[in-house]
Amino acid sequence: MTAYSGAIALTELLMITLTFHVLYYPGFTKTEKRWYLCTFVTVFFCAGAEFIAIHFDGRGQAFVLPLTVLTVIQFSATPLLPVFFVGALGLRRQAVVASAVFGLHLLAEIVSAPFGWIFRFDSAGRYFRGEYYIAYEAFFIISLVFLIVCLFVVGRRFRKRDVYTIVMVLVVMVAALLPLILYRVYTDYLGIGICACLCYIYYNDLIQEDIQEKLVADQEKMYRMQEHTISGMANLIESRDFETGEHVMRASRYVRTLAECARRDGVYAEALDERFVSTLYMMTPMHDIGKIVVPDHILKKQGKLTEEEYEQIKRHASEGGRVVREVLGGVTDEDYVAMASDIATYHHERWDGKGYPTGLSGESIPLSARIMAVADVFDALVSERCYKKPLPKEKAFELIRQEAGTHFDPRLAEVFVNHREEF
Repeated sequence: MTAYSGAIALTELLMITLTFHVLYYPGFTKTEKRWYLCTFVTVFFCAGAEFIAIHFDGRGQAFVLPLTVLTVIQFSATPLLPVFFVGALGLRRQAVVASAVFGLHLLAEIVSAPFGWIFRFDSAGRYFRGEYYIAYEAFFIISLVFLIVCLFVVGRRFRKRDVYTIVMVLVVMVAALLPLILYRVYTDYLGIGICACLCYIYYNDLIQEDIQEKLVADQEKMYRMQEHTISGMANLIESRDFETGEHVMRASRYVRTLAECARRDGVYAEALDERFVSTLYMMTPMHDIGKIVVPDHILKKQGKLTEEEYEQIKRHASEGGRVVREVLGGVTDEDYVAMASDIATYHHERWDGKGYPTGLSGESIPLSARIMAVADVFDALVSERCYKKPLPKEKAFELIRQEAGTHFDPRLAEVFVNHREEF
């Protein structure tokens, strides 16, 4: 009896713990919480009812009626436990249908109680199985089979590890029922309690997977929205000086290809990890966003610019970082904003320190801007603009090579020229 009392106490404690967890867990809907609460409260009650019935067995005539009522409720509720499990696992329709079926069992228990067909208590208050006790066992086994089938229905669209949980439920249930069947050792409610815990963990794991998948999908959607917004803004800026956005797309491809080639060649490989390259590719379209502050008559001028007009053009670099932070600050990741700001501000700096807007030189120029400088100049050389004809590509590669160490980072320029077939 001491071991049995410990098993019942463990079951009750487990159900109390799960009940409080359900009440305060934010991941479930109100409907899911109701089904789980029905499950755990029913296990708690049935285990307690069985303990009381066994503890007061044979205590006399005065206990016959209350023990009969308590046992009817227990025998009626126990087969409903798998139904509650199934409802909690999300199969609402199946749970409702099963509830109706097992309602017949409730009716059978109530009708048979006065006649002792399923169970009875004698005048001394001792418990005996009735002639048709097998009806209770049949309903109980059917309910367990129903639970297992529904677990497979829920779990078939999930990963293999969740099938292992279903197998564990089977093993625990069999391990709990065999001592009862073979030796009349009452461990069934402890097994039911453990199975309830396993089912709870099982479904909670599925919920977390769904939440994780939704988060990933939402992040991917947000990423695409950011990318389209950035590209759209960049294309609007480019269209002001008769570009169609093709410069933005070409420059982005050149930047990504140059970064990947440099990484393969071991040039700045530690800095050029996957995240850096993907962020660089995403933020490249923002490099000329500062042109928004330059008047149209200067951007669209087809002749040679005056010195004053050229100073106005140069403003797009100094203003680029500010515009980026005003547009993207607080909207996207700070790392993205910082790189976009570096690209917009410093992509006209030169390796020899003779660039603008701040005259940075060498590796003090951010790596993202040094990569952007090569790609931007190359595309400008080989593209037709309102003020120039395009250069042949071989001539453009030669100019990049000649400007290595003066205009461009020499290591990046070497990578660019060595991989000319990829551009």
